[in-house]
Amino acid sequence: MGLLDVFIVIGFLAGLVVVAGWIARRQSATDDYFLGSRKLPAWALGLSLAANQVSAISLVGAPAFVALRPQGGLKWLQYELAVPLAMAALIIWAVPFLRHAGGAEVYRAVEDRLGSGPRRALALLFLAGRGLGAGVVLLASARVASACTGWGVETSLAVVGAVAIAYTALGGLVADVLSDVLQLALLWSAVVIATGVLWWRLGPSALAAVDPARIRPLDLTGSGLGDGADFALIPMLLGGFFLYLAYYGCDQTQAQRILAAGDASTARRALTVAALVRFPLVLTYCLFGVMLAALLVAEPDFAAALAGRPPDDLVPQFIVRYLPTGVLGIVVAGILAAALSSVDSAFNSLSAVTAEHLLPRRLGPRAALVWARVATLGWGAAALVAAYAFARTRGTVIELVNLIGSVINGPVLGVFLLAWRSRRADARSSLAGVAAGLTANLVVAATLPGVSWWWWNLIGCAVTVAVGAGFGRADRAPVRVDPGPARRQALLLIVFFALIASVLVALQVAVE
Repeated sequence: MGLLDVFIVIGFLAGLVVVAGWIARRQSATDDYFLGSRKLPAWALGLSLAANQVSAISLVGAPAFVALRPQGGLKWLQYELAVPLAMAALIIWAVPFLRHAGGAEVYRAVEDRLGSGPRRALALLFLAGRGLGAGVVLLASARVASACTGWGVETSLAVVGAVAIAYTALGGLVADVLSDVLQLALLWSAVVIATGVLWWRLGPSALAAVDPARIRPLDLTGSGLGDGADFALIPMLLGGFFLYLAYYGCDQTQAQRILAAGDASTARRALTVAALVRFPLVLTYCLFGVMLAALLVAEPDFAAALAGRPPDDLVPQFIVRYLPTGVLGIVVAGILAAALSSVDSAFNSLSAVTAEHLLPRRLGPRAALVWARVATLGWGAAALVAAYAFARTRGTVIELVNLIGSVINGPVLGVFLLAWRSRRADARSSLAGVAAGLTANLVVAATLPGVSWWWWNLIGCAVTVAVGAGFGRADRAPVRVDPGPARRQALLLIVFFALIASVLVALQVAVE
């Protein structure tokens, strides 16, 4: 990178820490730190939700999937069909259910219905999985940043980790949300700029040389149930629906924003904003992938230089080879922004769950705030240590952590559904349900490799609900939810789903 690029990147990182320090001076209690005093606007919460899902890995991995991966292409967009449907369900169900419990921890909603045991179990699953996962994301992001900057993995890891820990520990959720909004704008601009550079270099005629199979967005040929069709429409739509229900409604990193909204209406609008932003954002970096596919055809020397490399090297190699000074700095800052938006929420949410369970109730507001910041620093340091440990492995630990993340989503969602609707589920049966759901997913993963991992979300959820409801001995009415106030947003998202489907069908017909 040139000197101007370095100044752009350092200025961006330093600015985040300065803003977080300014925010920290206005905080006096953990309610300010974990929930932003419940004063954050819907648009900021919604954009933060959208930004959290876009990591440096997806920013680099999705274009590589479109351009290089065997059987890849624009079919990645099928995944986005699940987002508005899941958000519509969460608007009707999750917002009133989760906010009824109060506090800064989403698992309180489970305790109110099933007891303290299931709440503690879900909290421990979250702390273990997300704490380890934060280290994985840090390492993966550092590798991407290293490829773009030439800093080396260990230096990139230190920079990304230190900045994320510093501004999250200082500013809490407010710094997290505001930085996510800035980072979303920066990374989206970076992808648009990079795509524009390719368009100017190649011209629209270059798209004619791209394999038409990579431009077809729909794959209707498989089910993912034994045929190995991981990226067919059915598993991506159904599996993605349950994955997003669990991620946005039952994962502390995301659902904490539902709790931080000033009222239920604000929370519903935030989820709507996130759903509406997701598709155009993902479409942007998938179109970037199409242009990269055209570049590989138009410039064989570049394609030859990538021979033998993993597909994820495509975007970093393009950036360092083709982007001019200044533009390179903006794009690298965008990639670092994507990396930071992936880990800052993890640090704050890990601290929130820790504080809810471990902080003594007798602490005053100021002392509790200090300990909340200490907890954030502790989790950040633990994630950084884990990332350095993973860096010395050959990746098997990272693969295991990703497997665990896919295994637990469905069972966690199942417990929330039991707490919401089951008349019979109790503490023992719901804990047995979680154990059965996790076991079922592990058995499927080990013995049925032809079953797509997308289905694990549905399988784990279904087994958890069946066991939890079937063996429970409680006798109570389900939680009543009035869908009236949410119908407008839910209907809007269903219409948006129909619009996305129409766009994908039109593109499929045009390619055929």
